[in-house]
Amino acid sequence: MSTIEANTAVPDIQTYDQMDRLNDAGISSTSHELLTTSVLTAVGTAALVGIHHRYRKQQHPDASLQDYVDGIRTQFQALRGTSNSIPKLSRLRYACEQAAVTWKQAYHAIDDDKRDAPDFGAVHTTTMLAQPVSWVSGVASMPKDQTSSSQNEHDFGVVGIDADRQIVWQTTMPERVHDIVVQPVDVLENKAQHSNVDQRRDVVVMGRRPSEKFWVLNTSNGQVMHAITADLNRHFYGHACYSLDGSLLYVTENDTVSLAGKIGIYDANDAYEKVAEFDSYGIGPHELIMHPDSETLVIANGGIKTEQASREELNLDTMRPSLVYLNRHDGTLLEQVTPEHNQMSVRHLAMHDDGTVMIGIQFQGEKHINVPLVLTHKRGDASFTPLTMPNNQWQRFHQYIASVAVDSERNLLCVTTPIGGCAAIYDLHTRKLIDDVSLPDCAGASVLVNSSASMSKVDKHAEPTGFIVSDGQGQLTALRVYALSEVKLDTDDVGRHERIVKDSQLHMMSFDNHLQAL
Repeated sequence: MSTIEANTAVPDIQTYDQMDRLNDAGISSTSHELLTTSVLTAVGTAALVGIHHRYRKQQHPDASLQDYVDGIRTQFQALRGTSNSIPKLSRLRYACEQAAVTWKQAYHAIDDDKRDAPDFGAVHTTTMLAQPVSWVSGVASMPKDQTSSSQNEHDFGVVGIDADRQIVWQTTMPERVHDIVVQPVDVLENKAQHSNVDQRRDVVVMGRRPSEKFWVLNTSNGQVMHAITADLNRHFYGHACYSLDGSLLYVTENDTVSLAGKIGIYDANDAYEKVAEFDSYGIGPHELIMHPDSETLVIANGGIKTEQASREELNLDTMRPSLVYLNRHDGTLLEQVTPEHNQMSVRHLAMHDDGTVMIGIQFQGEKHINVPLVLTHKRGDASFTPLTMPNNQWQRFHQYIASVAVDSERNLLCVTTPIGGCAAIYDLHTRKLIDDVSLPDCAGASVLVNSSASMSKVDKHAEPTGFIVSDGQGQLTALRVYALSEVKLDTDDVGRHERIVKDSQLHMMSFDNHLQAL
């Protein structure tokens, strides 16, 4: 799929003389503002095209401004020549809005340029298309730019994905990344402002443990805004979560001297400066999530000791995993629960809207030992409660759960295992397995967003729900779940007799461990 380095969708340009004539004809002030915005958008876009063309000429001496004109003409011809033009028009509108925002930011950034600021362009390269993002994922192997002579380009990156499972933007990273965390938007702000505020949130990209870095990107275009380095004698464990108002970021960390787990707190309103630190009340904290009460942190202490810049497991025989509930304001321990076997490393979490924690286990014991790998817990419960596995055959997951995603509205849970090569979906009403689907090297999982294009392939009246799963072979797979009554409606459609319908789209990249929905 072709990409561009800046939004180049250009709206029709109205001159100032034309605007004056329209005003004389009785055009309203609202129309005048819209025309003014169009002019500013066009000027901003022209500036972006000029800047982009300047650097493009350095790489491609034969590049011409006519290339932009040809590209725009092709897009308008595509809009006129297709029946399904509404989604494309929406993307064009979004492109214009983003160009206007970029112009405004550039205008206000003149004074900021005088300050000393890191040059992220030297480390990160972002290419993008002008359309909204639905998910963000890490990439372990990005496609190489065949036109570049550099042999030192990074394979690692982050991508934004739209509702049709197409790549919107891709940003190179200097090292492999792990968790992706999207900043929440305050409910009142969401209601008061335009819906595209949702596209301008921060997305935090955590380095893969034991990284000493995390990065803050712009959700709408993937550009790096901040690069945060761990404190002395600290490294990150690959996961983070925001407070529900989006103002604070909580990060799992390791004290490389005492090997005790820590939770670092970073202020999103102050360039992600570290403002506090709590004890995780365990070793090797991995994923952490925010409770729906907005006051409680839920932490998966994996129980495994690791040293500075090392993934070597030092204490598999004596590890002590646990699930911990902390007061997010002062770090007070509220509750702590341990699994039935001390080698059941509590690793990945998802939160149901009703406060039930969904837990994915990575078992560190002997392969012949059969333990439950998908558990739930609610505050006040004395112990974990496993979900049901047919014939108790947890070996199907090869002792490793990589991601956990929950659809609270429909009470569905998806878990993935790259080692077992499958994704499994549970009905949380019955706590039973609906089915598992073979997906080699799958890891990332998130709730599915139905698009107009994808829904055209199925019965829209059935309104299937499900999950999107990413894998290391470059596939983004939609797993649509049908109720039994819906399955019986039409047996003529291929695959409709199945509870789970699989639909994959292939990309020339290797998706990494986690996939996060906006």
